[in-house]
Amino acid sequence: MNQNYRQGKITSPWAWIPSLYFAQGLPYVVAMTVVVIMYKRLGISNTDITLYTSWLYLPWVIKPFWSPFVDMLRTKRWWIITMQLLIGAGLAGVAFLIPVPFFFQATLTILWLIAFSSATHDIAADGFYMLALDSSQQSFFVGIRSTFYRLAMITGQGLLIIIAGSLESFTGLEPLEFTVQTSVEAHKEVKLQTSNTLIPQTGKMTFVAFPARMILDVANIKADSLNRIKYFASDENRKNGFSTSEETSILEEGKKKVSWWTKYISLPLGTFIKDNFGKHKTDSAGLYGSVGNAGIVAVRLTRQPRLGETVVLNSRLSDGDKSISIIYGERLVFTHQNWQKPAYLVVQLDYKLRDKVLSEFRGISGNLRLAWSITFFILAGFFLLIFIYHRFVLPRPFSDHATETHSATDIFREFGNTFASFFQKKKAGLAIAFLLLYRLGEAMLVKMSPPFLLDAREVGGLGLTTGQVGLVYGTVGVISLTLGGIIGGIAASRKGLKYWIWPMALCITLPHLSYLYLSWFTPESLIIINIAVAIELFGYGFGFTAFMLYMIYFADGAHKTAHYAICTGFMALGMMLPGMIAGWLQDLLGYNHFFIWVLICAIPTLALIPFLKIDKEYGIKSRLS
Repeated sequence: MNQNYRQGKITSPWAWIPSLYFAQGLPYVVAMTVVVIMYKRLGISNTDITLYTSWLYLPWVIKPFWSPFVDMLRTKRWWIITMQLLIGAGLAGVAFLIPVPFFFQATLTILWLIAFSSATHDIAADGFYMLALDSSQQSFFVGIRSTFYRLAMITGQGLLIIIAGSLESFTGLEPLEFTVQTSVEAHKEVKLQTSNTLIPQTGKMTFVAFPARMILDVANIKADSLNRIKYFASDENRKNGFSTSEETSILEEGKKKVSWWTKYISLPLGTFIKDNFGKHKTDSAGLYGSVGNAGIVAVRLTRQPRLGETVVLNSRLSDGDKSISIIYGERLVFTHQNWQKPAYLVVQLDYKLRDKVLSEFRGISGNLRLAWSITFFILAGFFLLIFIYHRFVLPRPFSDHATETHSATDIFREFGNTFASFFQKKKAGLAIAFLLLYRLGEAMLVKMSPPFLLDAREVGGLGLTTGQVGLVYGTVGVISLTLGGIIGGIAASRKGLKYWIWPMALCITLPHLSYLYLSWFTPESLIIINIAVAIELFGYGFGFTAFMLYMIYFADGAHKTAHYAICTGFMALGMMLPGMIAGWLQDLLGYNHFFIWVLICAIPTLALIPFLKIDKEYGIKSRLS
């Protein structure tokens, strides 16, 4: 047993294992999930979000290549503490850079450095765990470290998102409110003309809606009338810059010419996919000859924002009958240039509505950048505290020291031999294909599920608030994921990997149907949305057990620690590459057809399983004990 002393006392593993693995999980969930939601809230396109945030997987993909240097230089304890300080500094840097105009490029650069530091922290933490504990302690605390790693996931996907959502609400202007009421009176045609209503400037900046109380006749209108209304609103909003941040990619501003790849590969391929597989929306008029009546609400600001300031208004139904909905203009961006011009929302009645009803709508305009900046400052402060805590609490195992008996040449030679032996294993090519393809659909789904939940219903999303997404993922979602993993581990220990490989593969793929259901019916009930997300994440947690067991099974033998690290690299690569194109595909296909594609991605996963050779006794508890 390693004696870990500080000031003459043995440091209990309970004092540092929970905090160490909580600190290990938090940067990962920030890089993989939190920033996806942040960029979506700040107006970055789905294509850019998935392409550029997927590159953040790269440090975890390539970490086996620099793991020998962590052994060769300094102690694991030094690496842990240093990386925690760098991660904290990086999170503070992100917080500082969110308000700047070029925040997307700047924060991505810092996040990549955070991801690199986090991957290095993982190497050192896992090595330190094995050095600081004997074999019996390692077995006892393996469940503890996993629990606190998952608690970090809950904190990142839930608590942090809820904090950001609360800050968005508290940092905004007074909410905009307007009502829409139905009438059985004779129909009056909507007049399509810009609103020139004068608004007196006041010392208080707020939103004003015209009309604040709209009355719409329940008589249906022709489809071309609805199209004219929507075209008028979208054209005016586009010309005046109220919706450009959602409809265009920020990075497109810096592109001066079309690249060879775009001209000959991505553009023709994208056009082919969109024309042949993209979702072509059909208005209800195509089935019924008419559509529900619609009206336009103009929104103005009473005071000019500061130079460079943007005020984002997110509007949705707050109370009343759900047969009245906003079909365009749920998200509007006001600046110091367009504040005197009207922005337009389009509301529409359900075509089957014939009764007198009333619906209330509410627009929230939080300072999104300030909210997310404060959130990242909170994260940075936490890591500063973790750095200070571990600086004094982490033990000093006698075996934790830099490599002294081997030269750098010997280390590189040994690493090369270890790396080569991985690819010399029997059926290594099949194993690599399995590692890359087992989570093919999940890799795309995990990138697009937060944007899908946040996107307005007019573009096929569910229109949830940031806080609601935090609730869905951070409570019900993570609980379901954890339960799926626990039950999967219990099941595998009783029947073994070979028995469960097929059921678990089906469980990680077929529950994607829940997102297809959500995209098809776009339910407004949070209960239904939570159930659907819970089903998908439970299936993922259960099915992922087989993936982890197979990596351990394939890595078994000589150099199993290094070979397992290589397996995790391929695992990360299998998430990174599909995630990079997920947003591009979704833009072409639409959410509904995109989730159909995610289901199709199950075919390669299931096709490889019959060729895997697995010992039928492997994973059964009696054999491992």
